[in-house]
Amino acid sequence: MKILVSACLLGCPCRYDGKSKPNDRVLALMAAHTLIPVCPEQMGGLATSRPPAERKNGGVFTEAGVDVTDQYCRGAEEALRLARLYGCTCAILKERSPSCGSGEIYDGSFSRSLIAGDGVTAALLKANGITVVGESEVERLWK
Repeated sequence: MKILVSACLLGCPCRYDGKSKPNDRVLALMAAHTLIPVCPEQMGGLATSRPPAERKNGGVFTEAGVDVTDQYCRGAEEALRLARLYGCTCAILKERSPSCGSGEIYDGSFSRSLIAGDGVTAALLKANGITVVGESEVERLWK
């Protein structure tokens, strides 16, 4: 199976803080599957490192109020393009991210409070029929 995966979960230092979040369960999938790494934020034109951002009022904003919605949307479109190009029917994305979060994201107040919702990329992938799970839900792909 070909699976789109947040690059930070594979050990790429592409997060907003310039770090990665390698996940052993995700990395173990390489033995049996083709993993296609993506970082929608970078693919949308944002630098690494970059100010943290959260979704609010239909957009994505940094704590200083800078609107980065266009970059997040551009990155989501690129992630979808790669998913289609490689024939990915599912994705494992970084939980709670304003781009990749699936089902739960930060509320836009930068207080670490969570709300129900999807990141920009997760929402676009789902709207196009791609199953999206977070790194703690990898087993859902086989149910």
